[in-house]
Amino acid sequence: MFTFANRHFSLSSTLTIGFVAVILFGALLLTLPIATVHGIESSFIIALFTSTSATCVTGLTLVETSTYWSFFGQFVIMMLSEIGGLGFMTFMVLMFTSARRKLRLSTQLLAQESLNLQHLSQVKLVKMIVGLSLGIQTVGAILLFFDFYPKFGLFKGIWYSIFHSVSAFCNAGFSLFGNSIATFKDNTYILTVLGILIMCGSVGFLVWRDVLTYHKRHHLSLHTKLSLRTGFVIFIGSIFLYALTENGFNNISHNTSTFHNIINIIFMAITPRTAGLVTFDYTHLSMAGTFLTMILMLIGGTPGSTAGGVKSTTIGLLAVQTWATLRGHHDVNFSNRRFPRENIYRALTLIVVAFLIVSVATFVLCMTQPLAEKMGLEYIIFEVLAAFGTTGISLGLTVHLTLFGKIVIMLMMFIGRVGIFNVMYTVLNAKNGQSDIRYPEESVLIG
Repeated sequence: MFTFANRHFSLSSTLTIGFVAVILFGALLLTLPIATVHGIESSFIIALFTSTSATCVTGLTLVETSTYWSFFGQFVIMMLSEIGGLGFMTFMVLMFTSARRKLRLSTQLLAQESLNLQHLSQVKLVKMIVGLSLGIQTVGAILLFFDFYPKFGLFKGIWYSIFHSVSAFCNAGFSLFGNSIATFKDNTYILTVLGILIMCGSVGFLVWRDVLTYHKRHHLSLHTKLSLRTGFVIFIGSIFLYALTENGFNNISHNTSTFHNIINIIFMAITPRTAGLVTFDYTHLSMAGTFLTMILMLIGGTPGSTAGGVKSTTIGLLAVQTWATLRGHHDVNFSNRRFPRENIYRALTLIVVAFLIVSVATFVLCMTQPLAEKMGLEYIIFEVLAAFGTTGISLGLTVHLTLFGKIVIMLMMFIGRVGIFNVMYTVLNAKNGQSDIRYPEESVLIG
């Protein structure tokens, strides 16, 4: 519980309010004349939408990042992506520890909530999280510079390398090339570097901790095992299904070699799970490919990572639960461990609430958002899922959004990044604890 101006705020409320504060501050910076190429003051709605998209590491934009925003504006977007990706509490804890000041218990609890840590003792991992993240992004920027320097020169080469390394690792989806990264669809080196950065960011910090310390501990947590196995199955399955639905990428690009087609399909399997950097126009996807992309955007990455969505562990846990139920088993076991019932209830609640939120947002946009002649329902559903999954891929609806539509999409981006439970606990003013009154149990028929 946090106290400010004699008012008490829960951890979820404090975390939600903190993200709002970062977004508003970023929006104010982006309204400054220095933030735009032409030195004119940007409209507040464009600045707010861009700040929300950057802080929520989504990548949906109303204007072209490379031509509308100046170097200062692009720098603000990059920093918002960094703060949004790692979580503003990460930087707060880092400042306290760097100054050798002891963290209050409330601050530690807030950091635990922000980073999806299971135990309070794991707050000590913040330095490792920041160090590892910055290290990976630095290496990524250096590797990108080798290719960008000959093309763009020294200054642009350095800036483009840093910006896209941060954007890829934080799964932010912003690009300075005007067409995302379609220019590099035949550049295996760039796609490989960016793909690795995206996966590093979406894996999750606790998973990284377990993997990097395995040689000492010789143990992986159940969370890490479920995350890695579920992620691997989704990744391999996505490659196979995209190759099937897009005829080996030939439906999208007819002038690409077989080898580059394979690389692009692998990159396709990576990006929908909240990355947002794309090598082609998604309006060229088949209907089956579009539907598959929607599913991947909804799933997202791993808890405690820079990714959004309902998270891969939620899907993995429910898959194991479904398999156990169909086999008539009461307990849900995985890797010689049994999942607690609270885990399963939380996962089921998350899926139901996510479905309701996405459905309501889609219905509201269907009622209020006019569509161009060739646009159908899939454009709205795709846009909503891209915002909720903080993916940033669009079929082209973003620039046509009405003011009300922009607000709906901003809310979806915010919920997707801050987390359904944090936002709902804040809205409903939820408090921990159970009522003293418990009623008798009675079953109902299911299925």
